Amino acid sequence: MQRPVPESPITRWLQKQHSFVFVVYAITAAFGAYFCMYAFRKPFSVATFDGMTYAGVDYKIWLIVAQVIGYTLSKFSGIKVISELRGSRRVWLLLLFIGIAHAALLLFALTPVPYNIGFLFLNGIPLGMVWGIVFSYLEGRQFTELLGAGLSASFIVASGAVKTMGKWVMTEWGVSQFLMPFVTGLLFLPPMLLFAFLLNQLPPPTPQDEALRTHRQPMYSAERHHFFKLFAPGFILLVGFYILLTAFRDFRDNFAAELWTALGYGNAPYIFTASEIPIAIAVLIILGATMLIKNNMHALITYHFLIGGGAALVGISTWLYQVGILHPAAWMVLTGFGLYVGYVPFGCVLFDRLIAAFKYTGTSGFMIYVADAFGYLGSVGVLLYKNFGQPQLSWLQFFIASGYVLSAVGVVAMLVSVWFFYGKHLKTTSLIGKNGEL
Repeated sequence: MQRPVPESPITRWLQKQHSFVFVVYAITAAFGAYFCMYAFRKPFSVATFDGMTYAGVDYKIWLIVAQVIGYTLSKFSGIKVISELRGSRRVWLLLLFIGIAHAALLLFALTPVPYNIGFLFLNGIPLGMVWGIVFSYLEGRQFTELLGAGLSASFIVASGAVKTMGKWVMTEWGVSQFLMPFVTGLLFLPPMLLFAFLLNQLPPPTPQDEALRTHRQPMYSAERHHFFKLFAPGFILLVGFYILLTAFRDFRDNFAAELWTALGYGNAPYIFTASEIPIAIAVLIILGATMLIKNNMHALITYHFLIGGGAALVGISTWLYQVGILHPAAWMVLTGFGLYVGYVPFGCVLFDRLIAAFKYTGTSGFMIYVADAFGYLGSVGVLLYKNFGQPQLSWLQFFIASGYVLSAVGVVAMLVSVWFFYGKHLKTTSLIGKNGEL
């Protein structure tokens, strides 16, 4: 996934700077690029499409399912595309994908209901590749925890921020709920181009980075099968729990308007952003601090306990809310914090440290996209189950019940997973060859 160092003045300048300057630059570029991507994906979800149905199903559910199916197919394609991605193509693919997604939003606005549902499907297909492209610039570095946490903070904050912007576009400019997603994306297009350019100036990992985190290179079919054979039980367990995490996170995100309305905040558009900022800051600090753990196996174990602890917090805070101890807004913030402490490591640092702990030459993009592919597939399943299996439950009631399931499964899954990987590490350490690779 690495490319030759480009002969650009910014790249040469970055190579000469103190690590602090590099980290700030890299976080800014990655955060900005992924933040802007959300303006092409999530604004439509702030619209409620009240009273609209198609074939007996809520119209908004059709839109969410269509986009998530496209996003899911993109993740399955990304297992191959992202794991084999070469550096010279990255920025052009990124801009191409954004352009396709934005064009789909325009067609969504221009096409009559219900035929426009298909354009949300088309919108989701390219956007599922963006995370892998952006993270490929950050992985395999001694500061990957900090960089990954900074990148992950973008989607925690961005989801609420673009909803706030979408709501503002409708209320202040009088834009319809169908045209609003395209207009919101248009506002973020110039900064998207800027941040993509800045991201592409990052130099590849240094020899010191590779010494600490293992050399990263594309993983083709044979390498992917070899990795799976080595780590199948633990990997399946991690992906299985990540399915629940993704479904819970997607439900909270897509139906934030309905959840906040049920909690009494229906006329407070600022709540979408205000509630997520403290979560993003806390997750950034906690995950960034794990950069100080030099031993990769110890870091991998730490992530397991952080993920399990986050799952436990979701269940505990939900119980405290139900018995009247927690204020509704505080409950939403705490469930969000517990969710993202568990969710964020999967998208960046968990698999990066797994590779480093076992000195496996490859790329974490493969593992991230396997997890994401099945995670979003699970998200579609949960939406369909809610609509057809539990239609009598309100959005809030279903969210509460899901929180308890997530909490119980998460604690058990992380304990079993850490047992597997620690035991595997003890057994395989002796098999590491002279070249330092498994």
